[in-house]
Order: sequence, then C-alpha cells, then structure tokens
Amino acid sequence: MEIVYWILCLVLVLLGFVGIIVPGIPGAPLVFLGLLGAAWIDDFQKVGWLPLIMIGLAGALTIVTDAVATALGAKRVGASPWAIAGAMLGTLVGLFFGFVGIVVAPFIGAVLGEYMAKRNLQQSAKAGLGTWLGMLLGAAAKVALQCIMVGIFVVAYFF
Repeated sequence: MEIVYWILCLVLVLLGFVGIIVPGIPGAPLVFLGLLGAAWIDDFQKVGWLPLIMIGLAGALTIVTDAVATALGAKRVGASPWAIAGAMLGTLVGLFFGFVGIVVAPFIGAVLGEYMAKRNLQQSAKAGLGTWLGMLLGAAAKVALQCIMVGIFVVAYFF
C-alpha cells in the first residue's frame, strides 16, 4: 500500500508543476500537499516539521510572486485588467495548440484584452507585451521556487 501513497504524492507534485502553465491548477499547494503526504508516509521520520515549514513558506512565496510578477509587468506598461484577463484566457486557449500556443496565445490574449479596453493598437501591443513578460517571469519564478520546494524535501529525506 505504501507504493500507492508514493505514487499519489508524485502525481500531486507533477500536477503542481503542470499548474505553472495551466491557470486554475493550484501549483504550489499541490506540490506542498504531495511533499507533505510523502513526509507522512514514514511518520515524518525523515522529513520533519522544520523542512515542511520551509517548503510551505516557499509555496506561499510562489503564490505571491506569481500574482505580483503579472501585475507589475502589466502596471509597468499601463495595462488594464482586461490585458491580464486576456492573457489568462489566451493561456487556456493556447493549451490546445502545443508549446507555441502556450507561448504566443497569452500575448495575443493580452493584446486583444487591452484593445477591448478602448485603446489603440500600439498601446494594446505595448500593454500585451508587458503583461506577457510579467506572466513569463512569474512562471520562471514558480519553476524555481517549486524546484526549491522539492529540493528542500530531497535534502531532508536523504541527508
């Protein structure tokens, strides 16, 4: 039965990493739950509370960083909330078009969202680029922080 628990924990962690790209999947919380479950499997003998607290703090920082990066990218270029909403919708649509869709569709969505906010095309493109760059930097930060979460667990488990 222990192997089933390990597989479930691994699935949670992997789903958490999918959440970096797919909006609506709570990435860091799933990674945390997977790692918490993995620590529970051996009654917290190898991974105690201090590493779990550190993992939880890294997870919380992941959530904050994601929101702040997108907002700062958008704000820096004067984008409206429509650009952010368009970028999120573009990300969802882009999932159906593979890697290129995931990269390009958020930008297109941000531009269209900003254009709907009654701005001209040049301003919309600028706002779209800023929003897209903010999302991209936020995703990079999420990858790094979620890898740190897993790294803390691995170090605590094996050392």
